[in-house]
Amino acid sequence: MHFAKMKLDAKAIFENVANGKPQATAQMSSRLPNLLISNELISQEQFLIFKSRQKDSGNSVITELTKLGVISEDQIAQFISNYYSLELVDLEKITVPEPVLKLLSKDFIQKYQVLPLSRSGKTLRVSLVDPSIDFVLEDIKFITGFNVQPVVCTETQFLRAIERYYQMGGTLNKILADMGEDSGVEVVSQSNDAELDRLKEEVETAPVVKLVDGILTDAVNKKASDIHLEPYENQFRVRFRVDGVLIEVMSPPTHLKAAIVSRIKIMAKLNIAERRVPQDGHIKMKLGDKAIDLRVSTLPTLFGEKIVMRILDKSNLTLDLHSFGFPEKALTDFEKAIRMPHGLILVTGPTGSGKTTTLYSVLSKLNTPTVNTMTAEDPVEYNFAGLNQVQVKEDVGLTFSSALKSFLRQDPDIIMIGEIRDLETGSIAVRAALTGHLVLSTPHTNSAAATVTRMIDMGIERFLVSSSVNIVLAQRLMRKICKKCKVPVEVHPEALREVGLDPEQLKGMTYYHGAGCAECNNSGYKGRTGIYEVMPMTPKIREMVLDCKNTYEIEATAVKEGMLTLRMDACEKFKAGTTTIEEVLRITGEGH
Repeated sequence: MHFAKMKLDAKAIFENVANGKPQATAQMSSRLPNLLISNELISQEQFLIFKSRQKDSGNSVITELTKLGVISEDQIAQFISNYYSLELVDLEKITVPEPVLKLLSKDFIQKYQVLPLSRSGKTLRVSLVDPSIDFVLEDIKFITGFNVQPVVCTETQFLRAIERYYQMGGTLNKILADMGEDSGVEVVSQSNDAELDRLKEEVETAPVVKLVDGILTDAVNKKASDIHLEPYENQFRVRFRVDGVLIEVMSPPTHLKAAIVSRIKIMAKLNIAERRVPQDGHIKMKLGDKAIDLRVSTLPTLFGEKIVMRILDKSNLTLDLHSFGFPEKALTDFEKAIRMPHGLILVTGPTGSGKTTTLYSVLSKLNTPTVNTMTAEDPVEYNFAGLNQVQVKEDVGLTFSSALKSFLRQDPDIIMIGEIRDLETGSIAVRAALTGHLVLSTPHTNSAAATVTRMIDMGIERFLVSSSVNIVLAQRLMRKICKKCKVPVEVHPEALREVGLDPEQLKGMTYYHGAGCAECNNSGYKGRTGIYEVMPMTPKIREMVLDCKNTYEIEATAVKEGMLTLRMDACEKFKAGTTTIEEVLRITGEGH
């Protein structure tokens, strides 16, 4: 490593740290411009321009260098990574545990553009924008008492991380503590206009606004998919769905219940005076430079209105099919099917199983200037350039079937129908697939083979199903073992038999689970991967559909032809050390 070896004046460092001034404050100097010159990435003339501009602007070294237009931020980061032999990390994919974040002060982190990422034993992993700044690593070691393992990040990602972790100025519990028990907000009956006006004023007070903003921000930072606010007789509970599982994050005082709910309803442009019927709304918010959409649903319960908010963060949307966890044959079969000029592609699974992401990934792959792509969705979750997206509105007669009829008069090449709910929609979709259109949709079934029989049960003729369907994909999302706390574990032979594995054939294999750490909120899991059941409509399966074979016979034939069932794919990921036996059982069911 090329870090300069510098002698430290311990007394001077101690005095500076004691006064809140680390050593780097006194002697902060970046060698980056000189390194770029010596490696011929910028010229001496460009350096002089940079020096002059930085003196006037006060911008960081990297900001001013990139403003010159001769070198990009990514090029600088890659150069630093190569020169110092340091890993280049993506901060968007890393969540810093709060105890680790607190190891360095906010001022120190912002001033020297360093961010503590994780701690393992006596080693602290820290990302730096510019590791050439004198004394920073030595100061971190002195302040924290840990050995420092440096990595590199871009300045833009560092600034986004700062916005993410410090925008609200503290945790939700700290916000609650600052509000105190007597926040000045009380439950009102909303029985008359005067009390309604009073509630409107109270929900706009700083404490309630700050708390609601804190809940929304914390959920986005934790990469939650949903926020649940649940009123009970003596409790008001806030839960986030993270990696498909609900976790409780806080319980605000019950006297804040009406104000919090009303604040969210106002943000979603809902009627706060109406508490007797469910309502649906939408919130748009900015978090740093990220635009976040929230779908809001209210439901009257015994002790007040329950609110569920679905978080739609386009920056977290991955549209690369190769990164989803498809088995090799399944991906090959699926990509072959979507390249066909016409036919029906069916993606099935329960709510929250990633169907929409899979469909959007297919559309993004197929959407080119030479095709007309139309979608009917309820609701439209993400807006994409080049797609003609229609929001279904059943109250005015714009249903999936009526939208599909209209699409066929709009000269489409590719059609996506959010859901096949009835015979009319299914029949139009099948006929569109048979008349030269590529149609994608999502019926609600549990397996690939069951999807075919479900279409027939709806009333669609067997010969139409047999000839129109190209492929059926069933999918689920399964939690992955946290890499930070992944350790070997013993698995009882009976548990292996429970999922259909032979303990004798797996002798000597090492299994893993997550021990639990701050990185994964002590759950042992971090992130999710897909499990897939991909059934191409081969000549044999088309023949079985025409011959009135049942779901089990069709599935057995598909397996003989190489299809992995959801359980089989989950077991493969368990054997590969990606997930646990408990997760396999949770997702695929004990009786599967």
